[in-house]
Formats: sequence, structure tokens, C-alpha cells
Amino acid sequence: MSVVTAPRTRTRRDLLNVFLRVWAVLVYVFLFLPIAVIVAYSFNVGRALIVWDHFGFESFQAAFDSDTSVSAVQTSLIVAAGSALIATVLGSLAGIALARRKGRWTIGFLAFAFLILVTPEIVDAIALLLWYVQIGLFFGPDSPVPALDYGILRLWVGHSLFSAAVVTLIVRARLEGLDESLEEAGADLYATPIRRFFQITLPLMLPAVLAGAMLSFSFSLDNVIISSFVNVAGSTPWPVVVFSSIHSTMRPQVASMSTALLLLTLTALGLVAFVLRKTGQSTEEVATTLTGAG
Repeated sequence: MSVVTAPRTRTRRDLLNVFLRVWAVLVYVFLFLPIAVIVAYSFNVGRALIVWDHFGFESFQAAFDSDTSVSAVQTSLIVAAGSALIATVLGSLAGIALARRKGRWTIGFLAFAFLILVTPEIVDAIALLLWYVQIGLFFGPDSPVPALDYGILRLWVGHSLFSAAVVTLIVRARLEGLDESLEEAGADLYATPIRRFFQITLPLMLPAVLAGAMLSFSFSLDNVIISSFVNVAGSTPWPVVVFSSIHSTMRPQVASMSTALLLLTLTALGLVAFVLRKTGQSTEEVATTLTGAG
């Protein structure tokens, strides 16, 4: 009886493995097919994006010759870099505090962090707009620092709120899984807190910090809702320009510039992976870090 059952069990297991592999392929196709379509249509030469005319590179040239597109992309990159820096610094410090200085305040702080993650973005956008109008100062046209672009500052603060919570949880999860013995040994050897941080804690949490920075950069780069509410004339990021163009005929230049931004993001991702490999991490550990899982 067992001789008959074993082949049947093995056959069912093989069929299940085949099904799971096919299902995984279908999920990947579902996820990446829209991106592939945009990349393909970025080479479309015609008046409308959705109507294929013929293959060519004219759309890329037109996109980079457009002052509006180039200015919007520059704004997006400045905002993404600035908000990623703000979110990484604030989130890293908060993650360290949650992992290494636990107390009664920890539960409340985590509750606030999760509240930021689950709050609808439209609510954040409206609240930020009202807050900027009420507070004025650096967030209004009458900023006391003329050299400070208040439109960029609005976007930095707005984009970094959600990202800071993400970085906080990633860094906390990283440090929670690491033993404090090395930091305690540094303290026993009379290393100052600052020296322990830069020579022990920071190298240990660096993968999580880089993952949080990359996620923050990506979140900011495609943020539409908050950007639409808080941006001002002269500081309009690329997603808002694309969103506004849907009310008229979308040009192939939109796909071309989006493809260029995709290549830029992949390049940054590759640089981060290269740095992580230089720190001695395996390929599997690098993939885990870049997905924000550790």
C-alpha cells in the first residue's frame, strides 16, 4: 500500500511545484507588464502616446528639449534626495531609540508610526496644505530667508513624513535582531557614545539605513497626491506634470522621460547593491536589504 501511495504523493507534489512556478511567472508578468509597456511606448514617434506610429528616438530628444519636462524632473530629483535625507536621519535616530532605549513610551511611539503608515495620503495632503497656510514663515512666499525655495521646502517636509516612519521601522527591525554585546564591549573599553555609534552601531545598521534611503527616494519620486496639494508655481515635480497631462492628449515624451527616470532609479539601486557587496554581504543578504526586509 505504501509503495503505491509514495509515487502518488510525489506526483501531486511535483504538480504543485509546477503550478506554483507558473503562478509566480504570471504574478511577475502582471507586475512588470505595465512598466514594459511604458518602456516600449517611449520609443513611439507620433502625436499621441497610446497610438503607435513608428519606432524612433525622437521622443527622447523632444522630452529633454522641453524646458517644462526638464525643470519638473530636476525638481523631482531635488525633492526626492532632500526628503530621503530628512527621512533617513530622523527615521534612523528614531529606530535606534526604539531598539536600544525601550520604555513605556515605545508602544505609543510605535502606534504613531503605524498611524502615519495607515493614514490615507489625501488626509495628509489636506492637513499639510492647511498647516502651511496657517504657519506661513518658511512655508510661504514671505519666507524670512529669500534664498530658501519655500516650494521645495513644502515638498521636502510633506514627502518625508511617510518615509520617516518607514525608515524607523526598518532600522528598528535591523537593530532588534542584533546583539548589543559589541556596543557594550565598546563601552567597557571606554569608547565615547559618539565613537561607539560611528564605529559599531552605524556599520551594523548601515544596510537598513541604505534600504530606507532607497525606499524614501522612490516614494518621493512618484508621489502625486501630496505633491499636487502642496506644490507651488516654479516647484512642480514630474508626477504632477504627468498627472496634469492626462486631461489632454498625452505625448510619447511622457513615456520617454519616465523611462529615463526608471533607468536612473535602477542605476541608484545598482550602486547601493554594489556598496552592500563591498561590505561583505552575500547576494541573498543584499536582496533582503534592498527590499527593506532586514
